[in-house]
Amino acid sequence: MTALGTVLAIAAPVFLVIGAGYLAAARGLVDPAGFRGLNAFAFNLAAPALLFAGGTAGHAGGGGAALAFFLGAAALYLPTLLLARPRLGLARAGTLALDATFGNTVMMGIPLVAAAFGQAGLAILVAILALHSMVILGTATVVAEVAAHPGARPWSLLRATLGGVLRNPIVMAVLLALVWSSLALPVPGPLRRTLELLGAAAPPVSLFCLGGSLAAFRATGAARTGLVAALKLLALPLLVWGFCRALALPPLDTAVAVVTAALPTGANAFLMARRYATGAEESGAAVLVTTALAIGTLSAALAFLAPA
Repeated sequence: MTALGTVLAIAAPVFLVIGAGYLAAARGLVDPAGFRGLNAFAFNLAAPALLFAGGTAGHAGGGGAALAFFLGAAALYLPTLLLARPRLGLARAGTLALDATFGNTVMMGIPLVAAAFGQAGLAILVAILALHSMVILGTATVVAEVAAHPGARPWSLLRATLGGVLRNPIVMAVLLALVWSSLALPVPGPLRRTLELLGAAAPPVSLFCLGGSLAAFRATGAARTGLVAALKLLALPLLVWGFCRALALPPLDTAVAVVTAALPTGANAFLMARRYATGAEESGAAVLVTTALAIGTLSAALAFLAPA
């Protein structure tokens, strides 16, 4: 199969399922309550099962990829926040920086990495996911809380941030898988097959729900959205690739880290913006536009990085 054929075989089904979810929402084939139920199933059961199964499958590594990813994210988040703050204020600058660095690692990242790189790639992704929400959403939460309550005590902010992140079932599944693997504990055969059966539903259901959520977004603020798209889809992957090269990571670690960095803005960034009532419409537009543009950028990344 040619390189283009490989890319299409991996990327096309992903975006077709997203499109199916979009059409189902736009045509009323699935109502909002139905999407909420599907999303709850994927987020609370199927995706954690998939991540735990992948994280305990015996594939070692991923630490270097996670380090390169978060170095790249920090190298983009902090300058974006500092440069945007004088013009936008701390709250909206924090939203902009979050949109530029927080990717859709669950709904899109899991199925894409699984399709492109298999269980070995998922094990590396687990290392990134172990800290993805905790570090990036945690940092964004602290920034938003400081902006909303300038006089709040640091301990209160930290406690609220950690409490919210640790209640996330994705985070808890990844952390449990890391502990389980570190202790070299076996996973009984029936339990593993159950996890794999549940986990198999995560990629298609997550992608379908992502498409349904995009139907509610509207593209507004073209200049800001264009900036976020350039930062998220181009600058972040290039930064992560540079750190992977500097750390001399193996090809698979580099591929997973860069593809993860090239994912579009995650919907949780929009949810956080809506929670703090700052830049929610612009954040929703960023999710919509970067997801559409990611068809091209992710395909290019996979063509460049995927194994032959």
